[in-house]
Amino acid sequence: MNQNNIFKKIYNQFFKYSPQNEYNFFLTTENVKDIENTPVSPAKDLEPTNFYTNIQENLNFIKTKYNSLINSDIIIREFVITARNKEYNAAIIYIDGMVESKIINASVLNPLMLRNRANTYTGDEKEIVSEFNNNDVVIRKIKKFNLQNYIMDHLIPQNDVKHIEKFEEAFSGINMGNCFLLVDTINVGFDIDVKGFKQRSVSNPQNEIVIRGPQEAFVENIRTNTSMIRRIINNENLVIENCSVGEITKTKVAICYLKDITNNDLVAEVKYRINNLDIDHLTSSGQLEQLIQDNASSLFPQLLATERPDKTVTHILEGRVAIIVNGTPYVLLAPGVLSDFLSSPEDTNFKFQFSDMLRLIRLVAIFFALFLPGIYVAVTAYHHELLPTELLFTIEAARETVPFPTIIEILLMEVSFELIREAGLRVPSPIGPTIGIVGGLILGEAAVNANLVSPVLIIIVAITAICSFSIPDFTFNFTIRICRFIYIFLGYMAGFLGIAVGLFIQIIFLSNLKSFGAPYLTPYMLHNNKRAATSYFLPPIWKRENRSNVVSPKKKYSQGKISMLWKNNKVK
Repeated sequence: MNQNNIFKKIYNQFFKYSPQNEYNFFLTTENVKDIENTPVSPAKDLEPTNFYTNIQENLNFIKTKYNSLINSDIIIREFVITARNKEYNAAIIYIDGMVESKIINASVLNPLMLRNRANTYTGDEKEIVSEFNNNDVVIRKIKKFNLQNYIMDHLIPQNDVKHIEKFEEAFSGINMGNCFLLVDTINVGFDIDVKGFKQRSVSNPQNEIVIRGPQEAFVENIRTNTSMIRRIINNENLVIENCSVGEITKTKVAICYLKDITNNDLVAEVKYRINNLDIDHLTSSGQLEQLIQDNASSLFPQLLATERPDKTVTHILEGRVAIIVNGTPYVLLAPGVLSDFLSSPEDTNFKFQFSDMLRLIRLVAIFFALFLPGIYVAVTAYHHELLPTELLFTIEAARETVPFPTIIEILLMEVSFELIREAGLRVPSPIGPTIGIVGGLILGEAAVNANLVSPVLIIIVAITAICSFSIPDFTFNFTIRICRFIYIFLGYMAGFLGIAVGLFIQIIFLSNLKSFGAPYLTPYMLHNNKRAATSYFLPPIWKRENRSNVVSPKKKYSQGKISMLWKNNKVK
């Protein structure tokens, strides 16, 4: 007992970490001076919320919040403006690199600082007189002079200007790339849109490549993405609501839907989940997807992520909700069901015979990508009688010199292939194909020659890899890859019985899984959805009059019972 205490004491002394309660820091004279000169932010509860009428008090608080003494990109330009021949102190605040300097000079500083008829009027400073004719009768309208309205209506020729009364709203506008104007004697500021930061231009999709379809993808700017959606839909019923997520980042999130088609309950549920997130930061749509999905522990994705505007518009027209996060080129679509992850954006552009053939090939590919390695392990370990005698002898002869059991052999190849795929993604683009060729051909051939794996297993792994590449959605591809390892272990432990039990359990989980109230296995569990464009096997385009009943849209039909009126009239 004493020896155990001694060893425990020695272990705690050398390896256990215990945080200190007090730390001693030594500061030089230069550091002390720097700290004394650094502005200290006031306590959160004591910070003002609304603007003062004194511009210096407003500027002092803004300088303190933005640490203007050490921040090099915070620009505060103080000047004097003239309104109705009277001078007022003013200042603009903006972030260098996020604004367009030409717009600030032409639409803000020039009208406010330079002399013109608007700001040097010599009439009564307390009244503004306007005249207009009403049935040949001249009517004179006199109203009192208001500096706030006068600046808004006469001195700022910019298309987007807003009145701001709170510091928090001003900080939000400045951080987004706007210019903020303060004028002495009024407790209101002006938020002026002068954004001009650099952004990536619209380019081709990188991960959702199609042969026949639009060749443009979303970018990181939220307004560019919403404009691309509006350009395609071109309807006044399209609603784009903005909200912010994150206490620190205040990331802009846009919720897009058609108010005359999308179910109100679905819209309310999406907004409720997004507006009730208590997080400090949000930097991508992938993080938001994990925060608002129904079952976070499920391997299967429950929201559809796409970089294609045409795919987004197609689902919005079906009654779904699109979620756009500023700073990421991927848009989320809610809800997402199983058939969505097996479909390609160009399926609706082909004739239904071609699309159905491609979708059938994808089903076969998904089956092989999911079960083929597990079936191979099960057959070689338990079910030899299922193979023809000649094939069984060939497999056994190939494995005669392999020193490892089948499970080790296939895990070695599967893990190696996953490493090759990951390496091909992380290395620079010109080297990526080289990694695949070296790993797939040279290492595979060397492994066979070294009798580490059998040639038949190389064929199995190669077919599985090719089938996995045919899955259109990359997030669903991750799910298939993880489930494949599970079925390999089940096939090794119990053969076909283990695979059947695993598939049975998986179907039960999928049957209980929902995405924003929509059953995940839709439309396979519903029989009244066969004439909809979202059913897996597409009917002819003239028979797709039903919208998907996954989200219970307000409008059930997307086209008439007889859509080709020209053909019907010609028959008559």
